[in-house]
Amino acid sequence: MRKKSLALFLAAVLATSVTGCQTKTAPPATEAVQESAVQTEAPEETQEAAAEEDGWKPYDENGQIKRDDRDGNGKNGVVSTGKYEASKIGADIIEAGGNAVDAAVAVGFALGVCEPQSSGIGGGGFMLIHSAETGENVFVDFREPAPSKAEPGMWPVDKDGELTDDTKWLGGPAVGVPGEVKGLLYALDTYGTMTREDVMNPAIEMAENGYEVSAVLNRDMMEEFEVLTRFEACGDIYLKEGFPYSVGDVIKNPDLAKTLSLIRDNGPDAFYKGAMAEAMVKAVQESGGILTLEDLANYDIKLRTPVSGTYRGYEILSSPPPSSGGTTIVEILNILENFDIKGMGHNSTEHLHTLTEAMKMAYKDRGFFAADTDFIDVPLTGMASKEYAKELASQIDPEKAQIFEHGDAWAYESPQTTHYSIMDKQGNIVAVTKTINYVFGSGVVPEGYGFIMNDEMDDFDAEVGTANEVQPGKRPMSSMSPTIILKDGKPVMTIGAPGSQRIISGVAQVISNVIDFDMDIQDAISAPRIHAGSDWTTSDETIMIETRVDKDVIEGLKALGHPVLETGDWMDYPCVQAVEMLPDGTLRGGADPRRDGKAVGY
Repeated sequence: MRKKSLALFLAAVLATSVTGCQTKTAPPATEAVQESAVQTEAPEETQEAAAEEDGWKPYDENGQIKRDDRDGNGKNGVVSTGKYEASKIGADIIEAGGNAVDAAVAVGFALGVCEPQSSGIGGGGFMLIHSAETGENVFVDFREPAPSKAEPGMWPVDKDGELTDDTKWLGGPAVGVPGEVKGLLYALDTYGTMTREDVMNPAIEMAENGYEVSAVLNRDMMEEFEVLTRFEACGDIYLKEGFPYSVGDVIKNPDLAKTLSLIRDNGPDAFYKGAMAEAMVKAVQESGGILTLEDLANYDIKLRTPVSGTYRGYEILSSPPPSSGGTTIVEILNILENFDIKGMGHNSTEHLHTLTEAMKMAYKDRGFFAADTDFIDVPLTGMASKEYAKELASQIDPEKAQIFEHGDAWAYESPQTTHYSIMDKQGNIVAVTKTINYVFGSGVVPEGYGFIMNDEMDDFDAEVGTANEVQPGKRPMSSMSPTIILKDGKPVMTIGAPGSQRIISGVAQVISNVIDFDMDIQDAISAPRIHAGSDWTTSDETIMIETRVDKDVIEGLKALGHPVLETGDWMDYPCVQAVEMLPDGTLRGGADPRRDGKAVGY
């Protein structure tokens, strides 16, 4: 896990050297620190504004994250993404006659411009599509595989098996073969109706003209300042005179505009072959990596069958391996189905205790079984089995917290960083989760091209002999969980989130909030949330809990024996984006106020 030891020092330097700025770091553990972790400074009067003067902003007049006004309705389509600029572009595509896939591709390229710390063409992801016309459900895997020269044990460890340097998540050795360009363009060519020019020009124009720095992007720059200064080409784009951009500043990226123009004009070969590919390989190898021109030229997407399950009569479609997300979400919901969740009362001690125990058991299975099924047998049917879930549910003691090991899913086997959700009036649904992994990825930027290479190799286990060990061409385990919910074959919801391991728990909770508690989609997303079972900052048994949950409930959970980490009023992650179709056909989008999300309807 990356260290942010320089962030406090940087904040102190900026506080004394930049007039009129409030500059502190923002560790995710406490809301009081998080809310003050924004450098605010009015943009210079001569600076050209990138956003519309009256455009929606995810921060208030003090440069702090605002927590309201995230939803959006429409009759023809709704787009919910992690950035207003991208949601607006997607809604404009639908207004211009495009379908949900056209909008999804436009949004994908746009997010790589205005949310570059989270995703971009140097990364990869998953797209889940439901066709209203045919009823077909397609899962497009454009995840980043390990390069051909990767091998188990490629990262240095000490006698205790602990990593001795940061090359697993920073620099060239962390880079997997990027898949986003092929994934987005495959979806456009196969399921879209518009041209590359139609869907890519808005992103190109935004890269040329600029976009405003949000409170979240400013905070991410502060927290990853060490990465931005260590990798000069990355810092040249995302630092201003050596310091993080202030909230409201405008960032332009002409190199990325040039890159996207080349892809628009020449298709995926402009990225995977020729000068751009050579620049990627040069940058990665000079930083110690093993990416080759052959790796790029040989990359292709994979089409997979979505994981499927049911929850109280609703059909759940989600991500199959190499993602662990879909199967784990189905397993959590299957366990909850054995209880009267609604009767417990939302976020009561009984409800959160039951939810926590279900998460803990499902995450234990995830950690033991999940892997790329092209390389490892995984008991997907067993993990998604109702009978298996019933057996797990019987282990939950309502009077105390327990420590669980993985279950025997094989016994039930018989002969499954940013997210956006889109639905159009025809009932076409797209759910996309894509990422460059850690904030600002590997830090490696191919000279002159303006995008950041992923650090997805960190998603493999460093240990040798595990299901998720690194192998050439293998795709690392992921938590990304783009999910679609249907009822009697008709659209109900599209949902997903960024947030590493917390994606799974966040998506499962919001689904339960809507189905079990009849909550409005925005209320379901904004509601106080917990996470338990697996996380990069806590033990598997710890409940991370937002302090908007009633204090008596928190104390009740402690009395049952749960270790509790109070995160402040709002966690940083996961950030859920969702769209639902209401009974009258209205499309209603909800977006997460934990980051920059905004739903826009047409």
